[in-house]
Amino acid sequence: MSASDIEKSVQDAKPSAPRVTLEHIESIIVDETYTVLPSGKVLVCELTLRNGYTVRGEASSVAKENFKREIGEPIARDRAVQQIWQLEGYLLQEKLFHGE
Repeated sequence: MSASDIEKSVQDAKPSAPRVTLEHIESIIVDETYTVLPSGKVLVCELTLRNGYTVRGEASSVAKENFKREIGEPIARDRAVQQIWQLEGYLLQEKLFHGE
């Protein structure tokens, strides 16, 4: 299930409490770069957030012959985005804790 499919399911459930949304996550990403490592089997996605912080995700294959950049990029990006969910969830919890 893709992140957008999950987001639609959550919206359909009509949540009433504050939450982190996919729209918010995407809005704080200001740059993304993809790097294939020298082995030719690993692709790293680095996402830069608007505050300058960066997160990374990676995709790899066991055999260099099976490596396909067009398959690896969305996998690596999704893995990087998962880290942002955790960071933004923590920030939201802090705000709620402090009554903001």
